[in-house]
Amino acid sequence: MMNWKLERFLVVGMLASIVLSALAMAQTPEDAIAFQQQGKLSEAAKAWQAVIERNSNDSAAYASLGLVLSKEQKYQEAISAYRKALKLNPKLPGVELNLGLAEFKQGNFPAAANALHAALSANPSNPQARTLLGLSYFGARKFDLASEFLEPAAKADPTNAELHQVLAQSCLWARKFDCAEEEFRRIQEQNPDSAQAHVLTGEALDGLGRSSEAITEFERAAKISPSEPNVHFGLGYLHWKSQQYDEARQEFERELTLDPGHAQALAYLGDIEWKSNHPDEALSLLKRSMNLNKDLRIVYVDLGAIYMQKKDYKNAQAALLRAVVLDPAVPDVHYQLGRLYQAQGKTAEAEKELHKVQELHNKADEDLVGKISASPPALNPSEAK
Repeated sequence: MMNWKLERFLVVGMLASIVLSALAMAQTPEDAIAFQQQGKLSEAAKAWQAVIERNSNDSAAYASLGLVLSKEQKYQEAISAYRKALKLNPKLPGVELNLGLAEFKQGNFPAAANALHAALSANPSNPQARTLLGLSYFGARKFDLASEFLEPAAKADPTNAELHQVLAQSCLWARKFDCAEEEFRRIQEQNPDSAQAHVLTGEALDGLGRSSEAITEFERAAKISPSEPNVHFGLGYLHWKSQQYDEARQEFERELTLDPGHAQALAYLGDIEWKSNHPDEALSLLKRSMNLNKDLRIVYVDLGAIYMQKKDYKNAQAALLRAVVLDPAVPDVHYQLGRLYQAQGKTAEAEKELHKVQELHNKADEDLVGKISASPPALNPSEAK
């Protein structure tokens, strides 16, 4: 015979389940909309989920749930809801735009561009979709496409200095020098002594091989706006490239004071420590950088060299192969791999890598173009209704 306490517990549990189910069944789209209008986003999300539980094919409910979740900044959950809505109804208005925006805010720029391209195809006159698409291509480092979509957006908004700056960088990094020159002129006319104007000019000068003049421009930018993001990193990089390592170190450390999570500043500081014969300090900095950004080639080149010096051949090989993946056309990594294989007695593999070094043409020194973070600005676009 069942214990009466256990029986009572089970009955209470069943009653609670029935009550909760009844409450869920009571939620309607009108209830969810009312919660949204009152700013009760958590309640609105639960109401839309209840609507979906009753009808799993309600594409509009999924789209509305995605909108609420986006407003709660639960972007990954919102993306899932938007994708379910589109799977049920690919022509549901506004969902591609909202999906693109949610992907954009997550930093998933290629995925954002795909969704926003579909949104723009559905409504070619939508300026929000066009601007977001350009910014997504910028974040994805497809600067030629970024400039294509940002140029009409910037022309339609001549007072938006931030948008014109992104366009100027896109044109510069895409080597569209006429467009870049026009945007530089506009920025300098509006604010001739702004930090941004000096940074852009410095990038252009460095791209032309005039690094000493570029350093002067970045020094001016740092003096005008010492807290401007990436200014100290850019100045440090220019000193690093000129082998002025003490000056470079100071600038990278200043950038890290402003932004302790600046992966590139950590990477180049690590490189300086390695060049200064401080492998343990270099290793610590490089690992910190790698944890923040797994796509910085210099990190893996230096890690490979450090591990090889420590005779940790397994980790050295893994690091150097990753560097090859990031840029297979640079000969220095193939040379390092050749030396590594020689140290391991792998003669055939070593000869293959050293032969690649002979085949590859030495690249010209890299310039600052593209080094400075290519994250799009937070223009805070809103979701479609």
